[in-house]
Amino acid sequence: MLPRRPARVTKVVGLAMGQTETAVKRVTMIIERTILPGVLVLTPRRFGDSRGFFSESWNKKTLLAEGITTDFVQDNHSLSKTAGTLRGLHFQAPPHAQTKLVRCGRGRLFDVAVDIRDGAPTYGTWIGVELSFENGKQLLVPEGFLHGFMTLEPMTEVIYKCSTYYAPDAEAAVLWSSLDINWPSDFLPLLSEKDAEARKFADFESPFRWETVA
Repeated sequence: MLPRRPARVTKVVGLAMGQTETAVKRVTMIIERTILPGVLVLTPRRFGDSRGFFSESWNKKTLLAEGITTDFVQDNHSLSKTAGTLRGLHFQAPPHAQTKLVRCGRGRLFDVAVDIRDGAPTYGTWIGVELSFENGKQLLVPEGFLHGFMTLEPMTEVIYKCSTYYAPDAEAAVLWSSLDINWPSDFLPLLSEKDAEARKFADFESPFRWETVA
């Protein structure tokens, strides 16, 4: 299965009534909806000058206007020294299921979400998006989806927000190579022992039901 490109919705949000055109340029975010319901690509605008740039990476009020009501309670930050480092495919089972908002603090990565809501029309369907420091894109991965990534440059940093706290007893994984995901082929994947021994997708019984998550 080839990766499907997100359907682009050039939607600028964050403008309150009475704001001027200048304000539009200063308070905006581009939202791209994808083939997977609830999986979004968020690109905050960057306002730069000779010193660098400023970017508002998350604004609850702005996203509430788009129906995104997630409350995040934990921020995680990972560093992968080697290009080709693969982390995933991970999830936390209910009642500790997580929504994640993933971005790249340095370098580049190929970020993947897979629908595991049993009964969903898109069950087993995946999407992959390149996130980089340069493009500033973020991937919103809701509950009921596997998440994983492969780094494309050395010393890549990944920063992500989570809607629930880490719960070791609820965490689980599916083997990265057991789905038809077109991972970048330029690298030999470097995995943790736990991820390398994860169950295959064919043997996986999802704890998520489409009716309860959709």
